[in-house]
Amino acid sequence: MFSARGFATLLLAAAVAVSGSVSALAQNVPVVRDAEIEALVRDYARPIFKAAGLANDGVNIVLVNDQSFNAFVTGRRLFINTGALMMAETPNEVIGVIAHEAGHIAGGHQQKLREQLERAKTMAIIATLLGAGAIVAGATTNSRGLAGAGMGVAAGGGEMAQRSILAYQRTEETTADRSAITYLNATGQSGMGMLKTFGRFQSALSLSGAQVDPYRISHPMPRERIANLEVLVKQSPYVDKVDPPALQQRHDMMRVKIAAYMGGQAPATRLMRKNPGSLASRYGEAQLAYLYGNLGASLAKTNALIKEQPKNPYFQELRGDILMKANKPKDAADAYAKAVSLDPARSGLLPVAYGQALMAVGTPESLKKAVVQINNGLGRDKENAEGYRYLAQAYGELGEIPAAELATAEGRFYSGDYKNAKIFAMRAQQKLKRGEPGWLRAQDIINYAPSGKIKK
Repeated sequence: MFSARGFATLLLAAAVAVSGSVSALAQNVPVVRDAEIEALVRDYARPIFKAAGLANDGVNIVLVNDQSFNAFVTGRRLFINTGALMMAETPNEVIGVIAHEAGHIAGGHQQKLREQLERAKTMAIIATLLGAGAIVAGATTNSRGLAGAGMGVAAGGGEMAQRSILAYQRTEETTADRSAITYLNATGQSGMGMLKTFGRFQSALSLSGAQVDPYRISHPMPRERIANLEVLVKQSPYVDKVDPPALQQRHDMMRVKIAAYMGGQAPATRLMRKNPGSLASRYGEAQLAYLYGNLGASLAKTNALIKEQPKNPYFQELRGDILMKANKPKDAADAYAKAVSLDPARSGLLPVAYGQALMAVGTPESLKKAVVQINNGLGRDKENAEGYRYLAQAYGELGEIPAAELATAEGRFYSGDYKNAKIFAMRAQQKLKRGEPGWLRAQDIINYAPSGKIKK
């Protein structure tokens, strides 16, 4: 975990670990979906994951709508707060966060932590039993001192177990920090972004005025982390390496986008003022005009951006969003089609948006095309619960009721609403031919147990 909040984040991670999909996780953490931001963060992560030996392990990156600077892992998912992305002034700062979290995944720290928790629980139980025995002995011998000592043993055992876990976590954090430097060196990148992040944590802790017991937190103190890493970072031949200008530009555009959509006009404008006239600032102006109802100005600004970067899929996506809001679905569909064709990351979100525009066109032909596009998107991003809702609507308007009910079941399933998913799956199965792919998928949903296992 790469966090200023420490143990509270561990509890959050434990809460989300019980869910089986990104959509189901949204019940516990507010998940954000955006094709542009997801593609950029994956580009940041790809070389780091390769250096960590995780390139083929299917690590998924999930964006969390939270303003704090935080990231954590659970299973094969790496969660990054939008606040971390917006506060990080350079790609290198985010890459340092990803490298640290990759260290946790590659080191198998979650499994090891579970084992430590089991040991700590055993320690606490033994201490409780010893304490209870002393209390009983005190009662039978009428010795208040012995009974009091028994309560002390029980309380002390719990305290010892807790401190043991926290000490173990601090060791893991230090190990992940060192692993991160190894990955950064292997990919020819600086560790200065990590030091800047720890400096931010130290400043926040100093400003809070809080007196922190270093033995009661799950992370090393920021000053200690900086001291441990500074020598390693400055020994690196890449210490002065800076991010490529094109990557920095994409990062700046991402920050403005997050500020506009998550924070509103004030934070976006503050960012834009730092670099007036830049591509990122003009992108922000187009987004703010779209968000606050000036569609004509937004379209003009977006068209200018497209003229400057005709192969940027996300400018076409924004153009599609504007045209949909202006009730011009046919033109919007054309813009989304261009976005899909230009997208090197092959995001599943863009075909679904294209399909929504085709649905809004409303002809039988456009509805059939919408089904194809939404299915294409879901083929790339099967856990997109919202996408299944649009697919179900398109099938319903075409009169294909079994397919509509199966799509509804899928959407409910990936939302974590397993009860209604099973109901719709049974309804679909009654109208489908036994043994065909749709029938079999419905059976899988019906047999699914919340533990993640299929009932036999």
